[in-house]
Amino acid sequence: QLQLVESGGGLVQPGGSLRLSCVASGYGLHYYAIGWFRRAPGKEREGVSCISSNGETTNNADSVKGRFTISRDIATNTVYLQMNNLKPEDTAVYYCAADVLAIEAVCVLDLNDYTYWGQGTQVTVSS
Repeated sequence: QLQLVESGGGLVQPGGSLRLSCVASGYGLHYYAIGWFRRAPGKEREGVSCISSNGETTNNADSVKGRFTISRDIATNTVYLQMNNLKPEDTAVYYCAADVLAIEAVCVLDLNDYTYWGQGTQVTVSS
């Protein structure tokens, strides 16, 4: 069974940076696409960034383009979300998830495509 565990959240001032980690166990990263999603207080969960199973394709939501970068380390089965220039509106619980049916070079930011989810990590951007 695939399991995902996020870490790296915390409290940061506006303009600061954080790096989130998502460690997968049970199957190698090359079998599925990984997405990062977030849910802000009072809002629906939304897609942030994703990376395809072959690592060649990434997608980012318009709200984070130029600020967030997704990457992965096959050797440690870890996907990272580097978040720079953080804004108060980035405050949310961040989740990683796996799309086990994704075509090799494709990833999408539709949460309905994702089957396995981590427990989430809180990111708070505040002065």
